[in-house]
Amino acid sequence: MKDLLGSPGTVSGLLLRIGQCLFAAGSIGVMVSALGFSNFTAYCYLIASMGLQALWSFGLACLDIYALRIKRDLRNPVLVSLFVVGDWVTATLSLAAACSSGGIAVLYAKDLKFCTGPTHLPCNRFELSIALAFVTWFLIAMSSHVMFWILASV
Repeated sequence: MKDLLGSPGTVSGLLLRIGQCLFAAGSIGVMVSALGFSNFTAYCYLIASMGLQALWSFGLACLDIYALRIKRDLRNPVLVSLFVVGDWVTATLSLAAACSSGGIAVLYAKDLKFCTGPTHLPCNRFELSIALAFVTWFLIAMSSHVMFWILASV
């Protein structure tokens, strides 16, 4: 089978993993810089989920760098199965965290008007962090899709 865009051990796979790691870290950084985020369980869950995603993506990016340096193919069925399960787990957690955080952001911004009232929450930062989390999830979904097809072909 020819190399798919985002396959492990390729430059495109490395770029995909670096993108996942950077967007997850960006989501964490923006959320942590917003005052009062820790009062909302969904936002803490978002940080935990993005932290797990950043670690997973960083680990696989390091593996991609190693495979590129020694010119080794990573299409071992056991290794690809591990990638598939890891990507599916982190994708599910990331989507759940982004959706729950998005729901809380809409509730407080649009329905309860906490972003304009006397409490004046930093809603712009919450929304930016959630948007970065959704971009991270999209990249994970791409990776999961590629890994599934590689697993099917191995």
